[in-house]
Amino acid sequence: MNNNPSYTIEEVSKLLKISKLTVYDLIKKEDLVAYKVGRQMRVDQQELERYKLKNRTGIVQEESDSSWEYKEYNKNQVVISGQDIVLDILSKYIEKHTSLIPLRSYNGSLNSLISMYNGECDVVSVHLYDGDTGEYNLPYVKRVLVNHPFILINLVSRTAGIYVKEGNPLNIKGWKDLAQSKVTIVNREKGSGARVLLDEQLRINGITADSLKGYNKELASHFSVASAVASGQADAGVGIENVAKMVNVDFIPMIKEQYDLVILKTKENQELHKVIIESINSNEFRSELEQLNGYDLSFTGKVIYKSF
Repeated sequence: MNNNPSYTIEEVSKLLKISKLTVYDLIKKEDLVAYKVGRQMRVDQQELERYKLKNRTGIVQEESDSSWEYKEYNKNQVVISGQDIVLDILSKYIEKHTSLIPLRSYNGSLNSLISMYNGECDVVSVHLYDGDTGEYNLPYVKRVLVNHPFILINLVSRTAGIYVKEGNPLNIKGWKDLAQSKVTIVNREKGSGARVLLDEQLRINGITADSLKGYNKELASHFSVASAVASGQADAGVGIENVAKMVNVDFIPMIKEQYDLVILKTKENQELHKVIIESINSNEFRSELEQLNGYDLSFTGKVIYKSF
């Protein structure tokens, strides 16, 4: 019988009533000791109790040699936040070729950016459309990371649009058609790039959110949205092209979007920045991406912006 059970990151977040990103931040700062089982991070119950005791009384119990080994291990951890499969491929490459240990957080673009502002992650992916400029990402990053020097690097370009049922029975052709009374949509969660894209297009076209049936029904991934359309739960939803090829839905391309990486430009992140650039420009990484559908690598590795 195991007298010291362990918990996943999600279980720890529920037990402490904090977000998963906050748990990752505690691990990164070495306030909470974790270890890896396969690709999953776990925290022992004993360690969780030690952390809670420390924060109640300010007293830290004596740590064993093995705990200090974990501490050394945690120093190399980096949190990469975003949802696209290309980030999983990037994390795998970094883990294989460097001493860094990537931890994945699957948050939407705007939520990831805010988490970076709060110091909870090291690399975030963004695909945030600005309807006033027609530009992707930079306007948002500048606003959120105000007075934080950063580097914006293109990872891939990809096509975003509207998922519809096979054969497009409602003849949906664009954003305005989503407001038809016969159309029911399914939406993405607040803080995701797809949600921002839809909201900006509604604003540009003078459409109120209340006029869209299903606007408040939220799902947490492109795949979930496409699956909801395929199963008849909705007539349409916003997502990216490559997912449409995995699910039995048709896809209406609407916009070419930049999928970029943000890294804070600090002295501590110099090695991380170098590793990211080397990784995404490597033949091995690019070759793996070329096997996927719906991605354009024309600008992969290009530095879009570098602040002071």
